[in-house]
Amino acid sequence: MAEMADWNAKIVEEFRSNEGRAGGPFEGAPLTLVHHRGRKSGRDYVNPMMYMADEKGPGTIYVFASKAGAPTHPDWYYNLLAAGLAEVEVGTETYQVAVTEVTGDERDRIYAEQARRYPGFAEYEEKTAGIRTIPVLALHRR
Repeated sequence: MAEMADWNAKIVEEFRSNEGRAGGPFEGAPLTLVHHRGRKSGRDYVNPMMYMADEKGPGTIYVFASKAGAPTHPDWYYNLLAAGLAEVEVGTETYQVAVTEVTGDERDRIYAEQARRYPGFAEYEEKTAGIRTIPVLALHRR
């Protein structure tokens, strides 16, 4: 767990030092920093995540609880759903968002588009097949 926290901290630092951009696995990808509070611990967290902007609804971005294809959902997914609100950093801007889960055909459409753009997401879906459906959360600017 400490290893992941260190990795996240490096990405967060790079993001903030480069006006919302990072290299390595995030080179050229849309990246956001999502601030959330642990529903059990009460601790504040910041997680870097790739996102996809909603082309029809400006002010909405989608994040994907892939956890790199692990068999369980990431903790941040549960934290965001429990809170219903969060704060994000996109580029050099920070703002509040309302959190909703996208389900059914709409979820499938959005996830398929993300997997088309970034094939790693297709691999994550293959890893989780028959185990879990990777959630998609919509973050709506408030």
